[in-house]
Amino acid sequence: MENRKKVAFYTLGCKLNFSETSTIARNFNDEGFDRVDFEEIADIYVINTCSVTENADKQFKQVVKKAMKLNEKAFVAAVGCYAQLKPEELAAVDGVDLVLGATEKFKITDYIHDLSKNDMGEVHSCEIAEADFYVGSYSIGDRTRAFLKVQDGCDYKCTYCTIPLARGISRSDALENVLKNAKEISAQNIREIVLTGVNIGDYGKGEFGNKKHEHTFLDLVKALDEVEGIERLRISSIEPNLLKNETIEFVSKSRTFVPHFHIPLQSGSNDILKLMKRRYLREVYIDRVNKIREVMPHACIGVDVIVGFPGETDEHFLETYHFLNDLDISYLHVFTYSERDNTEAADMEAVVPSNVRAKRSKMLRGLSVKKRRAFYESQLGTNRTVLFESENKEGYIHGFTENYVKVKTPWNPELVNTLQEINLTKIDEDGSVRLEFLNKLAEA
Repeated sequence: MENRKKVAFYTLGCKLNFSETSTIARNFNDEGFDRVDFEEIADIYVINTCSVTENADKQFKQVVKKAMKLNEKAFVAAVGCYAQLKPEELAAVDGVDLVLGATEKFKITDYIHDLSKNDMGEVHSCEIAEADFYVGSYSIGDRTRAFLKVQDGCDYKCTYCTIPLARGISRSDALENVLKNAKEISAQNIREIVLTGVNIGDYGKGEFGNKKHEHTFLDLVKALDEVEGIERLRISSIEPNLLKNETIEFVSKSRTFVPHFHIPLQSGSNDILKLMKRRYLREVYIDRVNKIREVMPHACIGVDVIVGFPGETDEHFLETYHFLNDLDISYLHVFTYSERDNTEAADMEAVVPSNVRAKRSKMLRGLSVKKRRAFYESQLGTNRTVLFESENKEGYIHGFTENYVKVKTPWNPELVNTLQEINLTKIDEDGSVRLEFLNKLAEA
């Protein structure tokens, strides 16, 4: 009997990358490969790259070293955003054998015939204008929740962002195919589906290869809410200008969509938002937060913010800090600005020194801790539903409520991948929340 080759995967970056890695892994399985954990010895290591921050670039080299340490004869392939933006740079990294760009990554098994090592990585990378077709993806088997890709690419021209260069124009999966994938996921006993994409609020554009919207994001949300077998649906990051009041109102009454929104802000200063070429001002953001709080007072609201953008003075930063401090939000994802090649911002003047960027980042991370604590405290004494995850962390099992409160209780393997009715009781030293089960059977 022929010895089946082993393949391992490592994903850098966003939920969208996780969904695509999972789809690529299923393609390998169809071609007769066995998937193993990245910590194990494999014949092929596939690294799905990210290039949103400078740190992701450095991480790539560390991951390649790790693969080579496990098996110096292994074939190493790089795919994803960094592979599209800087293919020659990746190909020159010691140990890399193959680099595939935006359109080639889903056909990776077509490029792997000879697994012998190359002196220099072989590059297959398209012009990004050619990335105009859609490949559906979803993650399954990796987590208790699945990431379902509904959209790819972006037509926005934010001055700091390389994503349009790495992923091409905005395009969407056909509604019928999204629903088919959602049904396939729910049939696998996965309790929660997270909708993901580059700019999911733009869903419907390019659905059948044309520029106009065949459907809207609200159409998508309404259709998914009717799919039998899905217990939870969560919206990942969505632009404030594309998060419409009608969508917020629908989620508030939905059968499956949970009260959790992650809305990029990037800056609380209108001057900086204009320099970034964002498509809204801070007043729009305030309106979105107020609308959510009006119909879902218990909702969790997460915020992306960038510090140290060129031209951001101390006054601009304090404007952002006070704006966020006064806003009824739940947590922050703080990004320290890093220059990316071929972006407008990389050539802007009034560069913020790196030590100032670090100081501002630290201040906002501190604010995030304060905001999350206040949100968790507001939820104590309430009854929620928690989805428990699969890992035993120092004798505890963790999970998230529908409104994204992280909870913990002593390890019980019978709780893995189950939804339990609970009451939130107290905040632990590690920041997670203790609970009491409302269903006494869960304690047995």
